[in-house]
Amino acid sequence: MLEVRNLSKSFGGLKAVGDLSMSVAQGEFVGVIGPNGAGKTTVMNLVTGYMRPSSGDVLFEGKSLVGLAPYKISHRGVGRTFQVVRPFSEMSVEDNVMTGALFSGSRTNNLSKARKAAQLPMELTGLTHKRNMHAGALTLGEKKKLELARALATEPRLLLLDEVMGGVTRGEVDDLMVVLQRIHASGVTIVMIEHLVEVIMALSKRVVVLNFGQKLFEGTPADVVQHPAVIESYLGRSLEADAA
Repeated sequence: MLEVRNLSKSFGGLKAVGDLSMSVAQGEFVGVIGPNGAGKTTVMNLVTGYMRPSSGDVLFEGKSLVGLAPYKISHRGVGRTFQVVRPFSEMSVEDNVMTGALFSGSRTNNLSKARKAAQLPMELTGLTHKRNMHAGALTLGEKKKLELARALATEPRLLLLDEVMGGVTRGEVDDLMVVLQRIHASGVTIVMIEHLVEVIMALSKRVVVLNFGQKLFEGTPADVVQHPAVIESYLGRSLEADAA
């Protein structure tokens, strides 16, 4: 479904992403982890058109996305969330989700159709009972769900999640994990960046580890947590040092 080929991005003399290749098959739930500054969000921005790569290519369902505006990539079937949620605070939850439907691949400007299209995203994210509440009155965890619902309303076949658990309580993390499992079970392929490694390990079948803009390791969650280079990149010391 998604293929990243030799992707690189430099900012002046700083290489944020270097010769990265990875692929995601339809129906997968792939986790992406790495230390701060590893290039995770930059990769997501390159895939979704918010940045243009210095070199390399991004293919979605066999067609290149490079050079397309973010809204055109969304119309192709690639949705995303952002680290910092920005709901329309004075609008209702339902109206917020409708904005996603209005800019979906269907590109409808019919409000009744957009309202109908907003129902399933609200159901999947558990927000139906909050539909008439102002978005500004939601908790952070609920705003994260709203971000997910709005992205789902764009009708993505591939959904990219950037730190969806960031800043929420432990209880909200558990709740969001159930929501993500429900979204994935509905048929949406997911690629998730997350600092909470235990969340990635619980939800993902395959994990890609980035460090200094390059792929450090790729494998199952069980393989990742046992790999010496991965442990060292997070702990700042080797396994041998821990054992000493």
